[in-house]
Amino acid sequence: MSFIRIEDVALRYGGADGTLAVQGCTLAIERGEFAALVGPSGCGKSTLLKMVSGLELPSAGSVRLDGHEVAGPQHGIGIAFQNATLLPWRTTLDNVLLPLEVSREHRGSFRRNKAEHVERARGLLRTVGLDEFREHAPYQLSGGMQQRANLCRALIHEPDLLLLDEPFAALDAFTREELWGVLQQLFMDRRFTVILVTHDLRESVYLADTVHVVSKRPGRIVKTKHIDLPRPRTLEMTFEPGFVDIVHELRDAISEIRGA
Repeated sequence: MSFIRIEDVALRYGGADGTLAVQGCTLAIERGEFAALVGPSGCGKSTLLKMVSGLELPSAGSVRLDGHEVAGPQHGIGIAFQNATLLPWRTTLDNVLLPLEVSREHRGSFRRNKAEHVERARGLLRTVGLDEFREHAPYQLSGGMQQRANLCRALIHEPDLLLLDEPFAALDAFTREELWGVLQQLFMDRRFTVILVTHDLRESVYLADTVHVVSKRPGRIVKTKHIDLPRPRTLEMTFEPGFVDIVHELRDAISEIRGA
């Protein structure tokens, strides 16, 4: 059985006369897979993330995570959004540790073994090149550095599943490409399952094992593309014909959706 199984789901916001965001959507994601969702704006990509996390429940159909029906907010999931939302009164290190302090599942262990958890947080910060900035406040970090810290915070409790909703969209192109490499290395080191929502087709092909194209609203999966490129992937690969061909194939699929 797939680690994540979305089966013929629909979700309508605002009651019977509200917006039908997703309808007839089916999707399977295996444990340890990096999946990306692409498609037109407003097509329901973020809604699918919310249903997997249990923050929204489908109006019809079912969502199963690790064999269990998702009936409410799920524990043990890492989530990172477009804005880092680091707490301005906490240091970088303390921001990364925050989920362990506030989660019922982890706060007892955090109190008993704080030094161990601090070292794990510093290990993540070292991985993304931020350990020397661990005592800095968020305002002292660049946007890219804040998003690196945000990724560490999402991973500090070692989740099986990481949900990413356009985490790099607000960054400049050079910083965004740099963080592709950071995220790829974290994924290769830890092999958690990832669902990435992005509008950047190059980003989806660089990072994902599988890219799913979502139709215009109400969203459903209309194309699945397996990315048969070796890891680690490099920026140089993004200019190679095979990579470019995949990007164009996905772009053509989305253009067809827009014109339908």
